[in-house]
Amino acid sequence: MPTVDAVRSALHTVLDPEIRRPITDLGMVRSVDVDAGAVVVGIDLTTAGCPLRDTLTRDITAAVGELDGVASVEVQMGVMTPEQREALRTQLRGGPTPVIPFAQPNSLTKVYAIASGKGGVGKSSVTSNLAAAMAADGLNVGVVDADVYGFSVPRMLGVDRAPTKVDDMILPPIAHGVKVISIGMFVPPGQPVVWRGPMLHRALEQFLSDVFWGDLDVLLLDLPPGTGDIAISVAQLLPNSEILVVTTPQSAAAEVAERAGSIASQTRQHVVGVLENMSWFETPDGTRVEVFGSGGGEMVAANLSTVTGTSVPLLAQVPMQTSVRAAGDAGTPVVLSEPDSPAAQALRTVAETLAARSRGLAGKSLGITPLTH
Repeated sequence: MPTVDAVRSALHTVLDPEIRRPITDLGMVRSVDVDAGAVVVGIDLTTAGCPLRDTLTRDITAAVGELDGVASVEVQMGVMTPEQREALRTQLRGGPTPVIPFAQPNSLTKVYAIASGKGGVGKSSVTSNLAAAMAADGLNVGVVDADVYGFSVPRMLGVDRAPTKVDDMILPPIAHGVKVISIGMFVPPGQPVVWRGPMLHRALEQFLSDVFWGDLDVLLLDLPPGTGDIAISVAQLLPNSEILVVTTPQSAAAEVAERAGSIASQTRQHVVGVLENMSWFETPDGTRVEVFGSGGGEMVAANLSTVTGTSVPLLAQVPMQTSVRAAGDAGTPVVLSEPDSPAAQALRTVAETLAARSRGLAGKSLGITPLTH
């Protein structure tokens, strides 16, 4: 017959779908009762309306049901007390006061701000595809949709539910293995966001500190176009973040994109590279039609290299494909729906390049103690 210890060991393999940690480590297992081959597991949820309770029930039943001698598994759901929730928040945050984990000296998370000079260049599509590609490669990835006025990342990543709140802590929904937060999850459909600078700054600060991100390998921020309040707030709140500039080949768009990258010389951020989107359209006979001209990405990379005094490479040229738009509308990025397409391959190359880069040592503790004599 199964023992209580054996059941608890099996439960240790069950991860909370939102926090991605064993439910036994989170204090969610209230009780385990074993009567011959019948097992009853008591679980305390973070909130009564937990949207993933069915997922938890399924995972617990599967894990415990694999034990020898188990004839039936019953999962009884309860809700954490305020004291339990407080203990959980303190455990996850490392203390009672929320902080921005990515701004701490010991953070190993690579932070990339996806910027553009103007709208309509495909910045959100690039962000969504890069995130999905990195997650598919096994990385822990988070996305902050910082384009408060023109949020679109939730649709492009297929996020179909609201975040879960544990008092003042927010658990972000996960889509395609990517944790996502956006102001679009907190406003009714069709309602515009009419905020001034201080409110924008506070919203971004809350997305970074009040959201439980866990241990991320990469955090991507989809910035609004231009060099306004959000771009400045990102530099203040995440001083170690790096900028990826998205442009199209069109000269007019490239000139504006250059300004978005040039802000790095004032904020002391590093421009990791330039991505040229919608570079050409390939007809069925293989002919390339340069709908928006050519040379914009190379021009931006060259000029930013001069302005910043560092080498800013052109990371990729992404061709136009109707499947990129269709995949974004459907909520499954093209790097997942058509991974062998030219656009997907170009985006995957950029994702691999960014993921492979080592984090800088600025602000990082090296663990060295000076010797005294």
